[in-house]
Amino acid sequence: MAEETAHLSEAHAAGPNELPFDPGSTVREAARALAAQPYKAPPDALPGPLSDLGYDQYRDIRFRPDQALWRPEGLPFQMQLFHRGFLYKSRVDMYEVADGLARPIRYTPDLFTFQNMQRPPNEDLGFGGFRLHGPINRSDYYDEICAFLGASYFRAVAKGQIYGLSARGLALNTAEGRGEEFPLFRAFWVEKPREGVNAITVHALLDSPSCAAAFRFAIRPGTTTVFDVESTVFPRVDITTVGVAPLTSMFWFSPLNRTGRDDWRPGVHDSDGLLLLTGRGERIWRPLNNPRDLQISVFGDSNPRGFGLMQRRRDFASYEDLEARYEKRPSLWIEPIGDWGQGAVHLIEIPTSSEIHDNIVAFWRPKDPLKAKGEYRYTFRMHWCNEAPVDTALARITAVYSGAGSQQGLRYFVFDAMGGALRDLPADAKPELVVTANSGEIRNAVAYRNPENGGWRVAFELAPGDAKSVELRAELRQGQMPLAETWLYRWTA
Repeated sequence: MAEETAHLSEAHAAGPNELPFDPGSTVREAARALAAQPYKAPPDALPGPLSDLGYDQYRDIRFRPDQALWRPEGLPFQMQLFHRGFLYKSRVDMYEVADGLARPIRYTPDLFTFQNMQRPPNEDLGFGGFRLHGPINRSDYYDEICAFLGASYFRAVAKGQIYGLSARGLALNTAEGRGEEFPLFRAFWVEKPREGVNAITVHALLDSPSCAAAFRFAIRPGTTTVFDVESTVFPRVDITTVGVAPLTSMFWFSPLNRTGRDDWRPGVHDSDGLLLLTGRGERIWRPLNNPRDLQISVFGDSNPRGFGLMQRRRDFASYEDLEARYEKRPSLWIEPIGDWGQGAVHLIEIPTSSEIHDNIVAFWRPKDPLKAKGEYRYTFRMHWCNEAPVDTALARITAVYSGAGSQQGLRYFVFDAMGGALRDLPADAKPELVVTANSGEIRNAVAYRNPENGGWRVAFELAPGDAKSVELRAELRQGQMPLAETWLYRWTA
């Protein structure tokens, strides 16, 4: 009976399978050794009905909260495990690290409840992934903070948020004609949390046909949840299409782009824009699009200071959805640490006809390929936040709209910029507006104060002519001094 089973914290206690663990080298050396061998996929066979679970059936398999690791000890974090099944068939090995030793966390069906299905046999199936809980919103309740589940996907929330966009360990061959390669996290080592310390460390071993990699995540939940990430990639082959610190999100429509969207809500998206802080210090806001055809945008840079997918509209009225609550979805800002060299941030926008598909991907791609038998380190900080932690001296672009222009064939664009240098302008000041396009013609560009929100409104018309796509750029400045983020957008016919 489940009641007679020892708690998970006791069931995997010290035994013959425990091994020494060095936080700085154990997983890295495992990844290096793995990359020196031919790739072998992890086991994904499952017994009986577990082999063919649908979405609802998989959701009926639930970890027993009373079995959460570290629950009896009252530590700042608790860990729950995901069962294998549905889209998550690959075995993931789990270890607890304490006192310099890694102890395997052993699977038993007693850790789960199985509604409307037969209890699996008592064999070591491993796990599909895990999630961490802690008192992020209330001191007396352990909320789910982050989850690692499926390939190399993971996601997190900050205080007051609900899950939205995801991150990945690596992206390989994304939007390439030969098909995308999805690396897998094969094992996790989770360091036992310390009493009174609001941080927990997770080590992960990643594997794929092209490479192996080691990751270290130092996780600190709060008003902003921060992941300090150290990663080392060991290529098996030369890799020309790697994506470092990849982000995956959903954008269906907004007031800027709702053509053909017959939906009652004003907007539906987990993220509404790509924010860039270039190595030169320019801050760029690029609203997202749901195009008719696959679109790839490349933003060349050297040693970028940051990039991320943002959810800027934080008011309920922008969505009016009491179930999805898109205004509570996190933004995710990537802050590179150290020398990342030359490369580019890639933004991939994939057509979608509904909100159930993630269709937005962003990542950093180094200029030079990753060479087989090499070693490549990337260190960065992930901010799961409401707004990116960037300098507030520049005004933020807060809303963007588009519609038919004053004449047939024209498109009208409007956006608001608020705060920062624009807020401090004298009453008689007139910022310079510069709007450019790589095709077509810009007409009637104006900038004026918006008395409703205290910011400035920018408006202009685009005459695209015969162009099928137009790259737009708008700046507000005084002389050579920018007053607001640079606004970029790709209009397509």
